[in-house]
Amino acid sequence: MLSPDPSPGKTIPSPSARFALQGWSALTCTGPDAAAFLQAQTMNDVRALTPGSWHWNGWLTAKGRVVAVFALLRTGEDVYILIVPDFPAAELALALQRFVFRSKLRLDALPDGRVFGQFDATATTTHAQSALQGVDGAWTLDMGAHGHARSLSVAAGGMPGASAPAAGAQPNPDSQAQSARWLVEDLRFGLPRLSEAQRGAWTPQMLSLQRLRAFSLAKGCYPGQEIVARTHYLGQAKRSLRLLTGTGLREGDEVRTADGAIRGSIIGADAAGKTGLAVLAGDSVSESLLVAGAQAREEPLRDGLQRPV
Repeated sequence: MLSPDPSPGKTIPSPSARFALQGWSALTCTGPDAAAFLQAQTMNDVRALTPGSWHWNGWLTAKGRVVAVFALLRTGEDVYILIVPDFPAAELALALQRFVFRSKLRLDALPDGRVFGQFDATATTTHAQSALQGVDGAWTLDMGAHGHARSLSVAAGGMPGASAPAAGAQPNPDSQAQSARWLVEDLRFGLPRLSEAQRGAWTPQMLSLQRLRAFSLAKGCYPGQEIVARTHYLGQAKRSLRLLTGTGLREGDEVRTADGAIRGSIIGADAAGKTGLAVLAGDSVSESLLVAGAQAREEPLRDGLQRPV
């Protein structure tokens, strides 16, 4: 298995510093037809990935609505890992399996607890498309920005070509609090965290997934591709993803202006209800908004999760 050289200023996190990342899971897609299958089913250009690289990707309905957003990591010639928030990997594997037909590939959910996070305020982020493989076999992805450095690791021991079983992370009694902090960072970076109720509700443009370079307009056919292309070229995306802060923000709450006009709704929020992502119509506003009668304010989304084209 290929292991890219670490980027300058970027180090592989120590396993003991990682915490189990709740809400995330992973599945592998392996076999001689793995690349062709993912190219045909997902919304980004899988052919652009070389072993050891990753990008944001997703799976759409035939009507161009987002079912799942995930990081797609290629670790070998015919080996891919889908690292998925908010959609259990075993369920996603079963959903994708319906479209395998006679393709020569396997879809396997990794055991629970194989995805880890780490915060490191002193690390230098590179926004590199390359992932790093540690001696424990875990692959590490840069998911931060300067001043907000963090990394995500997936322990994929036992995969074809893996050098050794991954040791994973040491038990961390604070993993729940750390995972809650990670969710807030995801929201501030503009990564949609879609609950089951939000699956199939939004187009990639409504979720501003072009910010993450998560879909391709040139790769050819995939489920929902025609809708995605038409929305882009005809300029029909009238709603987009916004970051809101306030109190009591909850998924599904309507977002209104001071005069009562509905601007959109909250699609995800942290447990404290202080940070949320909303799909809103119209341009960004500096005025206060109302969510469930309480004031909320729009703030700029943080850059840092974009991958190189």
